[in-house]
Amino acid sequence: MPFYDTTLGVSMDLSYCALALQLECRSVNSLDIAASRQQIFNNIAHISQQIKSSLGFIKTYSGDSVRLVVLPEYFLTGFPMGESIEEWQAKAALAMDGEEYERLATIAQDNNIYLSGNAYELDPNFPSLYFQTCFIISPTGDIVLRYRRLISMFAPTPHDVWQPYLDIYGYEGVFPVAKTEIGHLAAIASEEILYPEIARCLAMQGAEVFMHNTSEISAPDLTPKDIAKRARAIENMAYVVSANSAGIIGTNLPSNSSDGMSKIVDTKGRVLAQADVGETMAAHAEINISSLRSQRLKPAMTNVFARQRNELFLPTYQKTVYPADNMVAQIGDEKPINRQHFIDTQVHVIDNLIAQGVFSTR
Repeated sequence: MPFYDTTLGVSMDLSYCALALQLECRSVNSLDIAASRQQIFNNIAHISQQIKSSLGFIKTYSGDSVRLVVLPEYFLTGFPMGESIEEWQAKAALAMDGEEYERLATIAQDNNIYLSGNAYELDPNFPSLYFQTCFIISPTGDIVLRYRRLISMFAPTPHDVWQPYLDIYGYEGVFPVAKTEIGHLAAIASEEILYPEIARCLAMQGAEVFMHNTSEISAPDLTPKDIAKRARAIENMAYVVSANSAGIIGTNLPSNSSDGMSKIVDTKGRVLAQADVGETMAAHAEINISSLRSQRLKPAMTNVFARQRNELFLPTYQKTVYPADNMVAQIGDEKPINRQHFIDTQVHVIDNLIAQGVFSTR
């Protein structure tokens, strides 16, 4: 059995099968609070069945034992469609020690897997907000990683309450990496795959496998996110396990607007497995951590990770674009934060970029 020697700090034939499980997401938007909470538990029960059956079939078909399962974004609730922060907190957000996590932990324990998912989550340190949180649960049922989405258009992020968040969780809590027996695991939420800095910060903390919980369109041609998955894998010499939804039902949007293309990408940007549309476990493949570590340890032109010169870019990255702490004043005044706040903030950012000559109006 593959293992990791923590004494020597080296891997010995460390490889395993990972599954990007493409599931239909059943939204709670049209439900009242009681029905919404029940739907969340129903969704967990559905996921439990899908995981158990998928792992059994993969084992029978290929002989591979799946150790890592990645679920789509929105797999529990869908996403808010006009609900206020207060409404979505009551209807769809999970307590950090809530029963929903306990039931998900049971799935990880029963199947001896690391389980990666994404949910809207409450935080007692910020009671007027919720955060979109990627999590990883270990085979023991412990939550070994919580990553809060940092870039979002219409949802609060740690960057919006930056200094208070850092005071509580520290910088490593912003870019967490779980160092586990199956490698160093990190999470990227949905469209954040388009921002190379997030993956790079996680890689600089040691990340080897990126869990990408996403909900995105599929298309015959390459999409921006699909290109980005390959790019993030190549530039960080890491694996990307990307699980997309198999449609979202329960809203007025066409249900299959977000469907297909769950995939596993290796360190060279090669797609090892990819799903078509619909609920499917087709996107499963081997993750070879031993090979990854060997590649990273070779002095060579192909070792793009070890050839980084981060100091070159410090002056550029010290320039503010989107302002930190933009929600702190509203929280202190207990003013409601709505979608207009996010739009107004971005308009202000664009105006500043024009004034600085970064953006041109002609």
